[in-house]
Amino acid sequence: MATATKKNTASTGAFAVIMTGGKQYKVKTGEVIKIEKMTGEFKVGDKVSFDQVLLLDDAGTTTVGAPFLAGKAVAAEITEIGRDAKITVVHYKQKSKYFKKYGHRQPFFKVKIDAIA
Repeated sequence: MATATKKNTASTGAFAVIMTGGKQYKVKTGEVIKIEKMTGEFKVGDKVSFDQVLLLDDAGTTTVGAPFLAGKAVAAEITEIGRDAKITVVHYKQKSKYFKKYGHRQPFFKVKIDAIA
């Protein structure tokens, strides 16, 4: 009877897990990700740095922060600034003539990861 063996198919590139906007993102060099809008004055083409690195994996060596890695950062460039599609929110109570309706468009940044250091 033949037995199946599971091969380790780990990715070859380095990656990091960063935290921004209250969310965590797994990023690789050259990747474009969509993140929450950051506070401050930014425009397309600006360089940003994420210093809240939670995890760093490079060639099979994984380093985990407690909670963040000291001296590590991820460099990125803003490629797009925009707002998502409108989400309609409705509050309704039957038999009481209560009806509220409003919309929301969440602002976002698209950033291209330049380097993980």
